[in-house]
Amino acid sequence: MHLFRRQHIRISFDIDDTLACQLHHCAAEQSGLPVFVHRWLGEPLRIGTRSLTRELRRRGCSIWVYTSSGRTPSYIRRWLLLYGVRIDGVVNSVRHTHALTAHGLSNSPSKFPPAFGIDLHVDDSEGVQIEGYDHGFRVVVVRPDDENWAQRVLDAVAEVQVQLAWQQPLRHKNPTQQRSEVFSS
Repeated sequence: MHLFRRQHIRISFDIDDTLACQLHHCAAEQSGLPVFVHRWLGEPLRIGTRSLTRELRRRGCSIWVYTSSGRTPSYIRRWLLLYGVRIDGVVNSVRHTHALTAHGLSNSPSKFPPAFGIDLHVDDSEGVQIEGYDHGFRVVVVRPDDENWAQRVLDAVAEVQVQLAWQQPLRHKNPTQQRSEVFSS
């Protein structure tokens, strides 16, 4: 019997130096599309992203992008779809600013995942991780040159799932039936 039910989580990824890495920082995913299409988009996708997102989906995760850039949600979705990666939501600088205003945050963090129901954010910035400590959200830092970045993300997801399971009340099947069995013995 499992004590914990695997919790479905919402995970977000930064773009610059996290999902979109310059070629001298990390290897890029291959694509079957012509080179001129990728030149037009101008951003190589970090190697391992496709397999990581497939595994996250298998684990029941909702995948988002959270960037402080001004890239539009349609651009981000199109860019990732060219590599076969589907996402569930996008937070860009416009949505971020709107959310901070709505939450009345005066000491504004560069990212605020809780405003969007995001349980874990993946970023290359240790500064964002410090903001996470200060504002109460979870961040896993992955460096552009980290070849084990995907495993680092999967490990962080597993930790968050356990944390969320602890926060859920334990529910037993038919607790009244179990109680009556005890009294009838």
